[in-house]
Amino acid sequence: MNLPSISIQFLGAAGTVTGSKHLLKTPEKNILIDCGLFQGLKSLRLKNRELLPVDVKGIDLVILTHAHLDHCGYLPLLAKSGYAGKILMTPPTRDLAEIILRDSAKIQEEDAEHENRYGISKHNPSLPLYTMKDVENVLKQFYVYSDNQWINISPNIEFRFLQNGHILGSCFIEVNCFGKKIIFSGDIGRSNDDIMKPPSVVEEADFLVMESTYGDRLHGTAPAKDELAGIINDTIHQNGNLLIPSFAVGRAQELMHLVNQLKKENRIPNVPVFMDSPMGADATKVLHKYPAWHKLSEEECRAVCHDINIITDFQDTQKVIALKGSKIIIAASGMITGGRVLEYLKNYIDDKKNTLLLVGYQAEGTRGRALRNGAHEIKIYGKYYPVKARVKEISSLSAHADQKEMIDWLARFKKKPQKIFLVHGEPQAQETFRIKIQDELKTEAIIPRQGQEEVLFSTQV
Repeated sequence: MNLPSISIQFLGAAGTVTGSKHLLKTPEKNILIDCGLFQGLKSLRLKNRELLPVDVKGIDLVILTHAHLDHCGYLPLLAKSGYAGKILMTPPTRDLAEIILRDSAKIQEEDAEHENRYGISKHNPSLPLYTMKDVENVLKQFYVYSDNQWINISPNIEFRFLQNGHILGSCFIEVNCFGKKIIFSGDIGRSNDDIMKPPSVVEEADFLVMESTYGDRLHGTAPAKDELAGIINDTIHQNGNLLIPSFAVGRAQELMHLVNQLKKENRIPNVPVFMDSPMGADATKVLHKYPAWHKLSEEECRAVCHDINIITDFQDTQKVIALKGSKIIIAASGMITGGRVLEYLKNYIDDKKNTLLLVGYQAEGTRGRALRNGAHEIKIYGKYYPVKARVKEISSLSAHADQKEMIDWLARFKKKPQKIFLVHGEPQAQETFRIKIQDELKTEAIIPRQGQEEVLFSTQV
């Protein structure tokens, strides 16, 4: 007699960093944890236009760990494909996901229009993945719950959110499922972030689905503020501009916080600072709205936008570019895949006086990764630009825990997981981290393939 089983099918972020989708299949409910877009390599991005290899109508519930595009960006497509159920998340995640999805739809509509106008797409016509109307429709399916609140899903399944320190609203998802505890880590934050609280301590799990983005790397030990001060001062000494591609949610707010501190301490000159990201401006407002979800005081929160020029209109972007004298510009997107940062890059990358500062993860196949790896030229809208500006990186500004921080977090488990499934990582990082876990923690670590389904256990219930 075959007993009913509980399994996980890895529909995204398996063997790669983006496209997070993990389907927990049970006799009572099928639950999709995260629903993100693939980013980076074209072969991955094309997957966003493919139907999921499962019956969407067979998914009963969606739960989000956080609002970054590679975790929530596929939601409008899921709804278009027939998913009509609830999508559960924390209140800050709800606000940020709305901002991010609207921005994503807007960029896709604009890119499709640009490609059709100039005939530069292989598709005729070029179509966006989804539109603003699709986003409006899926927002109606959003429901919020606070952290540390157990939510009953079915007779034998309940879950709760536990803050994990990655960005505002981000959480681990702890599922009690037919007597077993399954943890989905989402993206794990830093243990000593300037804005976010450290990740919650989890003491036990039977199974763990865990990110491994920096599974083979340690972040720099020098204080980020000191490194940032040095790079700013060096650039200004050269009479150059500092361009910082930044994720509009999370890193942009931390960068503004650090720059303001450095000015207040008179460690950098009082040069103009611009945040050119409408989405970043909206995300900063969300920071004010949820003080319990971060470490900043009310005064520090207000100071995040102090003495910083927020750019929302594209016409103003051109004015900033034309402005004489040194300046600091923070602009999305963080991996330089699109957004306003491309306009600045076109104008600044071929001048050795300028500095491009990378502060977040750069996925394979992105301009950010190419520049980090020393590319001598960069392609923007079909044209090549020589790279003469200095390219710097501050890894300690990453919102992801590094290898040591992840191992330290795992070491605090009183009851070790039977199995750890490593997701959200490139192959080398995952294999290095798998060996590290098995050597130091004596726990089995598995690297699932895209589409793979793994049976966790059987139940007699």
